[in-house]
Amino acid sequence: MANSFGVVKKAKRNMIAGTINKFVVMLCPFITRTIVQRVIGAQYLGLDSLFSSILTVLSLSEMGISSAIVYCMYKPVAEGDTKAVNAILNFYRKVYRIIGIVVLFLGLCIIPFLPRLITGSVPEGINITLLYLIYLFNTVISYFLFAYLLPLVTANQRDDLNSNRNTLVTLFFTVLRVAVLFLTKSYIYYIALIPLLTITNNIWIAYTVKKAFPELSKCAGNVPSSQIAELKKQVAGTFISKLCGVTRNSLDSIFVSAFLGLSLTAIYNNYYYILSAVITMLSVVSASLIGGIGNHVATRSKDENFNELKRVDFLYLSLAGWCSTCLICLYQPFMRIWMGEQMMLPNVAVVLFVVYFYLLKLGDMRSMYADTSGLFWVSKWRALGESVCNFVLNYSLGKMFGIYGIITATIISLFFCNYIWSVQITFKHYFKRSAGEFYLYQLKYSLVNLGICIVTLLICKGVSFLFSGKVIVLCIRAVVCVVIPLLLYYTFYRKTDNYIYCKKLLIKR
Repeated sequence: MANSFGVVKKAKRNMIAGTINKFVVMLCPFITRTIVQRVIGAQYLGLDSLFSSILTVLSLSEMGISSAIVYCMYKPVAEGDTKAVNAILNFYRKVYRIIGIVVLFLGLCIIPFLPRLITGSVPEGINITLLYLIYLFNTVISYFLFAYLLPLVTANQRDDLNSNRNTLVTLFFTVLRVAVLFLTKSYIYYIALIPLLTITNNIWIAYTVKKAFPELSKCAGNVPSSQIAELKKQVAGTFISKLCGVTRNSLDSIFVSAFLGLSLTAIYNNYYYILSAVITMLSVVSASLIGGIGNHVATRSKDENFNELKRVDFLYLSLAGWCSTCLICLYQPFMRIWMGEQMMLPNVAVVLFVVYFYLLKLGDMRSMYADTSGLFWVSKWRALGESVCNFVLNYSLGKMFGIYGIITATIISLFFCNYIWSVQITFKHYFKRSAGEFYLYQLKYSLVNLGICIVTLLICKGVSFLFSGKVIVLCIRAVVCVVIPLLLYYTFYRKTDNYIYCKKLLIKR
């Protein structure tokens, strides 16, 4: 009982600290992007998006390793096996340093090709190579400092330590970077603070972890060869599952810069930033459900879990539909206030972004059953297929249709590879049944979502016709987006079994 109480206490502490951290991590880039655009211009935001995207792709070699290390640490940490934990940590430190060298080498190899990734002019007086080297140094430095200690925090259920540290450091450096930008108007000085933030973060990680876990944070000993084989398997599975998600927006940003220029890259990423913020908020729902779903996959029949999938998917699709409605009704009024008319995309692009968002969310609940049943390796060709499809379509459609082509390319790869193909894999290898019933089920609720979205949008158009103030229009539209969809959802669903079930589930939680 005492142990269960301790787990619950740690979970609550982690959740509170994590929620605060997510809010800060979302808010601070919003503030800095606004100030950079107002003080020195949109092209600098485009450079930030381009270089961040390049280095995200280069850092793919790291994906999966942290998760695999945490997975392998759970048992020795729970058993108090200090020697085993130290050996895993020692192995992780060596691997991280090898990755750092690989990323540094690949990053330097890209320097001659940088001009080809930028269409049009660059900000006057900016040394692109120097700027890129600062970004590269920032990416590489963590591999050689103390980032390898972070799995200890997660394995010991003390993610609050990491969240609190990240919150404080992010807040402090956001204030510092904004002050430097206002005082110097220099983007180089502004960016030069990023590696300082990373170094500070790493030193604080080392101090916090070594103070909290003095015996566990010593790198010593060797991991048995049998355990290294298990680590490789876990790394491969996690790498495949994360590959598409990480490259998706990064490739889009790179192609936007290469074909359309830095200013449009900044505008594209402003819209994507709002999209990712909504995705982050919805992740709270999936995070709260995945533990229970994992337990049910292990203890219940496939038929029971299929029925459960339909119920939780009903709730999630309703939330995703409501978020889609809010996005299509509020995107442009918000962007008009935030960045101004000159930093807005046409309405067609907004519709494409909303379709992009909804397709991304369409498979979230189903994917949790795939993940908890260990279908990572089975999905390897699907993951590779989506990445290749996205790359080829980004190049071809981006060249022909510009920003519309690039977003459409992502939508096509999402629909056929991330949705259709993934559903087939999950139903073939886990549920052991035809996916037809699930497709029809999602189509029915998606059509309802589309109808609610259209009705709400028409009412919001009327609001814009009646009122002229930007802030007033945004506020009234926001109220409409809350009231109208809720009334329509209640009208459509109030007598259905899924609605009654989800209502009880939400009240319980």
